[in-house]
Amino acid sequence: MKTLIHKDKEFIEAVIAKCDVCYLGMADTDGTPYVLPMNFGYKDGTVYLHSAQEGRSISILERNPKVCITFSTDHDLVFQHPEVACSYRMRSKSVIGWGTVAYEEDYDKKIEILNILMRQYSDKEFRYSDPAIRNVKIWKVELEEVTCKEFGAPHKK
Repeated sequence: MKTLIHKDKEFIEAVIAKCDVCYLGMADTDGTPYVLPMNFGYKDGTVYLHSAQEGRSISILERNPKVCITFSTDHDLVFQHPEVACSYRMRSKSVIGWGTVAYEEDYDKKIEILNILMRQYSDKEFRYSDPAIRNVKIWKVELEEVTCKEFGAPHKK
């Protein structure tokens, strides 16, 4: 089994599309790490997230808006020999991206982004109440750098 590095945009976006959660890592100015599992939307190299207007993550991002986002899918425990522990490995695909959080405040753009978020999970059309739009914090992370790996890929014979 080996690890493959993928650079193809279509492959990377297919991995992201299969995920239902991403993990967003941030670092406070004193270096303290903070990682959140979040639902998300993705379109054209940008990850969209949402949250309450206040909280620990918002406080950290006010001090340091740089983030790392991880997506992981297709997890399957595989092995080369059932009696050899070090031959076991988790087969999976992952994408890691880095960027800087910016917030969207425009009312109509918030609706567009919420629709992108919901399309990650459903083909339904949704409506949003005025208070919901006004009170949601919309995050945008343009991915400045991306890596993609496939772990535990079988060797071709």
